[in-house]
Amino acid sequence: MLRAIKTTARFTKNVRYHSGIGFNLTTDQKDLQEVARKFTQEYITPNAAHHDRTGEYPVEILKKAWEAGLLNGHVPEKYGGLGLGVLDCAIIGEELAYGCTGIQTAAEANGLAEAPVILAGNDQQKKKYLGRMTEEPLMCAYCVTEPGAGSDVAGAKTKAVKKGDKYIINGSKMWITNGGKANWYFVLAKTDDTQSAGRAFTGFIVDANSPGITVGKKEINMGQRCSDTRGITFENVEVPVENVLGKEGQGFKIAMGAFDITRPLVASAATGLARRALEEATKYSLERKTMGKVISEHQAIAFMLADMAIGVEAARLLVWKSAAIRDSGESNTYYASMAKAFAGEIANKNAADAVQIFGGNGFNSEYPVEKLMRDAKIFMIYEGTSQIQRMIISRLLLDKTKAGL
Repeated sequence: MLRAIKTTARFTKNVRYHSGIGFNLTTDQKDLQEVARKFTQEYITPNAAHHDRTGEYPVEILKKAWEAGLLNGHVPEKYGGLGLGVLDCAIIGEELAYGCTGIQTAAEANGLAEAPVILAGNDQQKKKYLGRMTEEPLMCAYCVTEPGAGSDVAGAKTKAVKKGDKYIINGSKMWITNGGKANWYFVLAKTDDTQSAGRAFTGFIVDANSPGITVGKKEINMGQRCSDTRGITFENVEVPVENVLGKEGQGFKIAMGAFDITRPLVASAATGLARRALEEATKYSLERKTMGKVISEHQAIAFMLADMAIGVEAARLLVWKSAAIRDSGESNTYYASMAKAFAGEIANKNAADAVQIFGGNGFNSEYPVEKLMRDAKIFMIYEGTSQIQRMIISRLLLDKTKAGL
């Protein structure tokens, strides 16, 4: 497995995107897709129901994913990673999410926490914190959301005060994926109350074993139940100055910049769930009979399947476009938000339609689609709600129009 992924890493390092339109994956990317697909078939899909029922964190599956090279994909080769592009990681994400988005979210949370370090970390920080992720199967977490600051990140109240060669952090974070499993956190904290949000916050790398950190209880969520989601409290936590990412006051920009990398990946996971819902519903429609024929022969069902298929293809194209733009070095914020909003909503629509096609069986936990419906909802909430994505899209659209572009 790892050999195929390393081949892809070498390819993507030298790839140059051009202005022409192409819809085909390269041979290396197809190999990468096949590795992720086989891994999902062998380890994720057969165990998804168990982890959903028990809420058990998928430690062994994640270890195997790490061994296969399916974790920490975009860590640069210089620090022991594979140096994959966003598009490559999106290909992996869709395949893993097809099996279980709870397990995929646990894996992808590493990428979200690592993104600020990749964007703004100095060489020493990258060697220390990205390097350790490739040396052993560790997890990390992105600590930004707070009990009173979800979509409104600027409303975060966690504070960091500089004292000599250290910062003292106090505050509480909420809904932190991998919160109880992380080796280290990316933490956003306010360092200047007199500045606007763009300059008031600073980003820190905080070791999870630092004195003063309290990890809250595992939250029991509607879906993606095996994902470890917790509150994290910081009480007089000392962080050395060398763990500041970038410069003081750059935290908000760094935290938001990470989303240009990760929102296409969240959208890829939503696409994987939408595809799974379509395939489960299609297979069932060819088996279930009513009124003397299989239900796929009823136009009402056939048209639902057609709409589900349209949604999957359209979502994937938005994911790939937003990822390819980012990999080309251009700003992809506009398309990343489109991909996140559209794919998240298609995941929910397809999951709900799959339950409808399954009828009474769809409402029963013995069949896979009720889990898909529960798992899908979070895609419209985390990493920016659908409403936040529309706010971003509309602002960029209006700004472009006003500028006469």
